[in-house]
Amino acid sequence: MGDVMWRFMIVFLVMALSACTSVPLQPDVIPDDPDYAPVSAQWLEAPPTSSGSLYQSRYSFGLFTDQQARKVGDIITVVFDERYRSQKSAETSTDKSSNARVQTGSLFGTVPGFRNLSLDTEMGADRSFSGSGDADRSNSLTGQISVSVAEILPNGILRIRGEKWLTLSEGDEYIRIRGLVRPQDISPENVVFSSKVADARISFGGTGSLNNATKEGWGTRILNSPWFPF
Repeated sequence: MGDVMWRFMIVFLVMALSACTSVPLQPDVIPDDPDYAPVSAQWLEAPPTSSGSLYQSRYSFGLFTDQQARKVGDIITVVFDERYRSQKSAETSTDKSSNARVQTGSLFGTVPGFRNLSLDTEMGADRSFSGSGDADRSNSLTGQISVSVAEILPNGILRIRGEKWLTLSEGDEYIRIRGLVRPQDISPENVVFSSKVADARISFGGTGSLNNATKEGWGTRILNSPWFPF
């Protein structure tokens, strides 16, 4: 009995470790992530020194154009207008029935048998399956955040990134975004909608005791993992 228990414990430990690797714990989110940090000042172009002329070398300024983000380090406001909803329904039903019978004929007027048992054979099988599933999911995100232009691609596309942190009494709340923006999608008010941001990575979450209270512990994550056999 002792060997059986040891083997069971070893199998359970291997399954637990496999479940942990299949459902890894999320790393802690901290401010000033390099992927969302603003551009360092050493990479920014210094403003030109006034020489008393309307024209400044290597500096463009439109008298009749709106002041939109066009250079690395410029600020742009992103308005979130994310709304999604998906529905899916599936239903499957199968049914199969089969019947087979082998009847023994007579041989020289005698029905063959074995120890008074007939060789007549009859087989039948019925099989059926029915399954259905429904899914309905919706989400939305509204608000706005000001971010900076981190890079200008050769085709003129702007790469933006930024984050906002709010420190509350029971933890911190953050929102992050990065992606690509076309200059023509920026409004005269220097605003772009999140639906116009290509290759967008948007994150919204929090840290602290309240946020930890909504997360599953490692034991529950193992029990809910696909590796758990029961």
